[in-house]
Amino acid sequence: MSFTVLIIGAGGREHALAVKVAASPRVTRVLCAPGNAGTADLGENLAIEATDSAALLTAARQNAVDLTIVGPEVPLCAGIVDRFEGARLRIFGPSAAAARIEGDKAYAKRLMKRCNVPTGEARIFDNFQNAKTYIATRDLPQVVKAAGLAAGKGVFVCDDPADALLAAERLMEEGICGDAGRRIVVEEKLEGPELSVIALVDGRTIYVLESAQDYKRLGDGDTGPNTGGMGALSPPPTATADVLATIEREILVPIVDGLRSEGAPFRGALYAGVMLTAGGPKVLEFNCRFGDPETQAILPRLRSDFVEAIEAAIDGRLDQIELAWDPRPAVTVVMASAGYPGKYEIGRIISGLNAAALPDIHVFHAGSKRIGDQVFTDGGRVLAITGLGATLAEARARAYQGVRTISFEGAQYRTDIADWAVRTPRASGG
Repeated sequence: MSFTVLIIGAGGREHALAVKVAASPRVTRVLCAPGNAGTADLGENLAIEATDSAALLTAARQNAVDLTIVGPEVPLCAGIVDRFEGARLRIFGPSAAAARIEGDKAYAKRLMKRCNVPTGEARIFDNFQNAKTYIATRDLPQVVKAAGLAAGKGVFVCDDPADALLAAERLMEEGICGDAGRRIVVEEKLEGPELSVIALVDGRTIYVLESAQDYKRLGDGDTGPNTGGMGALSPPPTATADVLATIEREILVPIVDGLRSEGAPFRGALYAGVMLTAGGPKVLEFNCRFGDPETQAILPRLRSDFVEAIEAAIDGRLDQIELAWDPRPAVTVVMASAGYPGKYEIGRIISGLNAAALPDIHVFHAGSKRIGDQVFTDGGRVLAITGLGATLAEARARAYQGVRTISFEGAQYRTDIADWAVRTPRASGG
């Protein structure tokens, strides 16, 4: 019996999702819109942008799609799930109302406060003069965030109040993130190791997946501008059983309950970016979808049928599943175009892709495009190379082996992904 899955998006996350979807014994056809050079090898790419919900709905009907999985946040926040469900089509992801937890950081902060979810102290501003006055009174480091969606580029970590003032001015007055930055959140800078926790949620039941840590800064040693993510590892040594239980109990459960009480039950992948502070885990941000590049580190470790898990979340029966995982850790390194996260050029030939795809080395495409027999760069983040190994050191070595095998003009990547974790023994109880 045929079973067709449509994956919406074009990044490394979507390629990782497509790999797991294609591996399901139930799936006979995989479609990706718009997809990339990697997803094209698994099925068929549709020339439809992820934000064109009308065209995507038409394509789902014409191709008799049985299940749609949404990767990026923009279509989710725009209500694509509501539109598909209104047409009685099965789709994985939260409603627009529930996706607001990512689409509006000001709303998320207020919800966290109402639900007593631990997070940094924050103030919300839609007037630059008021923000300027507040920031000028702060002596401690601040984080300035665009309240709206800014593709991971609307967050400024400022150790100096002068930098925070400049960030607020660039967002609110200069409009560097457009309407997304007209309202900002100014919050205290939290200290500690970061942890990414992603859970499948069916409205009530929460199923926490294997954890990860991502690297947001462009350069080694966490220097340079924030990006969409330059690498990840799964699981980090800090993700002990006790830490994860605390995060589920104090963060995930109250926020899922809070969304349901507001008439916006969350069904989909709920991402909590958490800082493990001296005072316990505190939320940095919530996302309404799978992380990128965390998904590229987590999903290669999944041994169970991914499609079965997705459908359990849609149908409200997550309490009936149990996922099996590869106990080996994974390390992911992102290869990006020169100039990213600023202005970059595309159209560079990528070589070494086939040679890099060895056992326990996964090459996930993001900003890539196939023309004839060659693959070219077609975005800022181009590839994500994931290695698995018996130890983090082995996984890291395999990831960088893949990175060294692949080349394109201007390629940039961090050389320190998972370095700290390799030197840190995993705590007991994890």
